[in-house]
Amino acid sequence: MLKRLLDISAALLLLILLSPILLLIASLIRSQIGSPILFRQTRSGKNGQPFAIIKFRTMRDATDAEGNPLADAERLTRLGTILRALSLDELSELWNVLTGDMSLVGPRPFIADYRDLYTPEQARRLAVRPGITGWAQINGRNAISWEARFALDVWYVEHQSLWLDLKILLLTIKKVLTRSDIHADNDVTMPRFTGTRQ
Repeated sequence: MLKRLLDISAALLLLILLSPILLLIASLIRSQIGSPILFRQTRSGKNGQPFAIIKFRTMRDATDAEGNPLADAERLTRLGTILRALSLDELSELWNVLTGDMSLVGPRPFIADYRDLYTPEQARRLAVRPGITGWAQINGRNAISWEARFALDVWYVEHQSLWLDLKILLLTIKKVLTRSDIHADNDVTMPRFTGTRQ
């Protein structure tokens, strides 16, 4: 209950304080990438419940001759690269925190399709609300394997506390400022999760 109250208070305060930056980002996306400004995608929330995550759009809509989307590296725009490097594309998720779908700190919410691929141990990450940042984000982010991310997420579930959340938030600021572990090897985003061999 205390964590939820802190989430609501912090998200509301940040949305107000950051509103000029949010409006600037929105106008840049509108002029350089086009509409829509926001990107919505179904992710798995607490207990696996699906919800629509809201992020600032960083990629253009581009397809090949058959109408299939081009690779992420080809669709990612220069503005999108900057927004991702500074994690500014995640700021719109404060609305998800305010509505209760997410928390400031918790395991990152993955695509809903991944849920059926989790092992029972990996599925334990769904026991808490997903977060804008988390233990895995400050311990490798996109530069570690899926298995390592799941292990770090489960560790957070087992050890969560307000003090740990504060530590994660402070270390997240450091990560953003140093712009480390943004990309996976040879990819602008994490490769698709296809399951862990038992």
